[in-house]
Amino acid sequence: MKIGTDGVLLGAWTPLINNPYNILDIGAGTGVLSLMLAQRSNAEQIDAIEIDAAAFEQATDNFEASPWNDRLFCFHAGLDEFMEEPEDEYDLIVSNPPFYTENYKTEDEQRDLARFEDALPFEDLVEAADLLLSEQGIFAVIIPYKEENRFLALAASFELYPLQITRVKGTPTTEIKRSLLAFSRIQQTPLIDELTIEISRHEYTPEYIKLTQDFYLKM
Repeated sequence: MKIGTDGVLLGAWTPLINNPYNILDIGAGTGVLSLMLAQRSNAEQIDAIEIDAAAFEQATDNFEASPWNDRLFCFHAGLDEFMEEPEDEYDLIVSNPPFYTENYKTEDEQRDLARFEDALPFEDLVEAADLLLSEQGIFAVIIPYKEENRFLALAASFELYPLQITRVKGTPTTEIKRSLLAFSRIQQTPLIDELTIEISRHEYTPEYIKLTQDFYLKM
C-alpha cells in the first residue's frame, strides 16, 4: 500500500511534549507512523499492532531494515487480543484509524479492511487508549473532520480531553477534510489551528513543508 498523506501528517504533527518513553501505534499498516516517531523521538520502546497479515509482514520488514530496529516491534494481533493482557501503559498512543463510515465498499477486501471504521470502531479505539495510556500520556489520531464532534464527545466520556486540534484542508479554497486530535487526561484549553497542504497542485504551503520536510527526500 502506498504511503498516505494522513499517516505522514499524523507522524509529523503528533505532540512529543511529554518526551515519551514508550509508544503504541494501533493499526500500524506498513509501519510508517511508528518509523516517523522513531525518527522524531528518543522513545526506548515503540510497539505496533496490525491485524492484516500482509501489512504486518511489510511493517516487520520495514522495521528490521530501519536504523531504529532495536526500538520497534510489531504484533500481529487485533486490538481486542492485545488488550486481553496489557503489559504496559504507554506515554504516547497514536492511530490512523480506518474510517470510511459511508456504505462504500470495493471488491478488494484487504483495502476495505484498512479503510473502514467497522474494522476498528472509534469506541473501541478510545476505550483502548483510556486503558493503555499512562497518567501523563498523550493520545493522537487523525479522523475525518465531519467525525470530530462525535470523537471529542466519545473521548470526553472516558475523561480524555483535547490538548491540540489541527484542522486540515487540501487547498485554501477547499473545505476542511481532516482533524488531527491530541488528547491528555488533563482538562485544559486546547490549542486550535488550521493547516493547508497545497497552494496549487504539487505546490505545497510553507506550513506543510516545515511540518513534513524531515520525512521526504524531495520537498
